[in-house]
Amino acid sequence: MIAVTRLDKQLMYVNPDHIICIEETPDTVITLFNGNRYIVIDRASSIISRVVAFRARISRRASFPAAKRYLRRTPTHRFDRVGKPQDDSHPDFSASKNHTPFHTRDY
Repeated sequence: MIAVTRLDKQLMYVNPDHIICIEETPDTVITLFNGNRYIVIDRASSIISRVVAFRARISRRASFPAAKRYLRRTPTHRFDRVGKPQDDSHPDFSASKNHTPFHTRDY
């Protein structure tokens, strides 16, 4: 939202995505896509610079590296115990060395 000043000195906020055109006759007229027209004190060049600054701020926030840090995070040490054991001192691993599967036993 950008701030503009009406003729009666009231501050009004306008969504810059809804602006169709800005006419600068003796007074500045902002036309929105729904047909509403607002007469403001501000010059057209200052309103345009506010719109550009607003869109630049939105783009800067969207491309901010801290926001993408979550997406760049790599899963590390998620599956440490999968695969062959690296340490023979663990009791479950030492017992499994001489273990024969149930389907190969003769009874």
